[in-house]
Amino acid sequence: MTESNRMEYKRELTDGLEKEVVAFLNYHDGGVIYIGVEADGHVCGVAECDAVQLSIKDKLKHSIQPSCLGLFDVIHEKRDDKDVIKVIVASGSEKPYYLRKFGMSEKGCFIRIGSASEPMPVRMIEDLFSTRTRNSIARIRAPRQDLSFEQLRIYYQESGLILGDKFAANLELLTEEGAYNYAAYLLADQNANSVQVAKYAGADRVNLLESKEYGYCCLVKTCKQVLDRLEGIENRIINKITTRERISRSLWDKVALREAVINAIIHNDYATELVPKFEVFEGRMEITSAGMIHFGREQEDFFAGYSMPRNKSLMRIFKDLEMVEYLGSGMPRILKAYSQDTYTFSTHFIRIGLPVSEAALTLEQEVSKGDKPASGVESGVESGVESGVESGVESGVESGVESGMAMHIFGLLKSQPLSKAEIAKALGKEKPTRYLNELMKKLIINKEVAYTIPEKPNSRLQQYRLTSQGLSMLKNINKG
Repeated sequence: MTESNRMEYKRELTDGLEKEVVAFLNYHDGGVIYIGVEADGHVCGVAECDAVQLSIKDKLKHSIQPSCLGLFDVIHEKRDDKDVIKVIVASGSEKPYYLRKFGMSEKGCFIRIGSASEPMPVRMIEDLFSTRTRNSIARIRAPRQDLSFEQLRIYYQESGLILGDKFAANLELLTEEGAYNYAAYLLADQNANSVQVAKYAGADRVNLLESKEYGYCCLVKTCKQVLDRLEGIENRIINKITTRERISRSLWDKVALREAVINAIIHNDYATELVPKFEVFEGRMEITSAGMIHFGREQEDFFAGYSMPRNKSLMRIFKDLEMVEYLGSGMPRILKAYSQDTYTFSTHFIRIGLPVSEAALTLEQEVSKGDKPASGVESGVESGVESGVESGVESGVESGVESGMAMHIFGLLKSQPLSKAEIAKALGKEKPTRYLNELMKKLIINKEVAYTIPEKPNSRLQQYRLTSQGLSMLKNINKG
């Protein structure tokens, strides 16, 4: 591979890195910089990768304006058995970007031309600045300023991170005047934002079976609620056990579905006051988000994973919480399972229509004709959900935890605090499952269960105790 308009090689980390990053931020496709690779593509490698990665992040954080946090990823890779660092840079929405020490000038602004980073002409700087995005959620003042962020703090703690006193400024949740912006509003414990999940009896919107709203809380929690509903309930898994093997098919590809949901929530144009919508029909699922992708080059960039992160603050936080891997990774995962034809673009919306798997439907027909399905999978839920939750992680967990497993956990914690491993054993598991981990997070966020060592959520001595709210829930269910 040779250097190109989207590819830059550097033998080692130098002061010229910031210039290359600025050029890619100002370029419509963004770009990738490899450190530890000669200009001719020969891999020479990098020593002390961890230190170099930290240095790169520090340089980009403090040397570039406007802030490019959330617009780059620094990844360690192996090439020819040598350590290489890959810096992925997205195209920014607040052009022109520039080197802080030189300001918005020809010495500070650069643009990618061919395989080189060239100084940006004054006229281009002025044109870009005059058209700089003004409807970014980072610039919109939150409709209310009495915001709290306990749910977000808990999610960060569960990921081994701590939100300090200056987290709002560090995560770019403040306007230039120092007030909470609309991104902060979306991530607050209480807001007016909600997402609809609807289910229909047929292939159109005539016969509505169910409509559920998720939200009015931290957007991370909303996202997890929608994922629980679509992954745990709607995406049922058909199982068939033969004398030779166990065959499993899900209605939709799990990885692609998860990426499509998260993409719709992170990249939705909230400045329009429109929210994502999720609809389940007979034979397909449609995911709609607000936004515009123009025909031609912009759509090509979109499918290649080069499009600008619409809400970089949200993107950064979802990356911190490991809900997304790195910039541009979502689209390739979706297109691995579904074609570009599943997407439609309109003036104000982007929609993906995911067809139900024909293989899953065929297997379901075989099972219904007489072959007995695998134990506990008649409703299509996986083993993690089978052991106590009747139909997945339905809204019972969100609104007060009516699921069997949650109530079982309440009963276990009623007499004494227990560790997660002890809870898993009491539920018949050798060790905590992914589902149990997610459920415990929900119970903590709902304040029905609490840590015994709240200041150190990842302590090896950590146990869980039942709160008064959880006890009240248990008593009410028992009365019923």
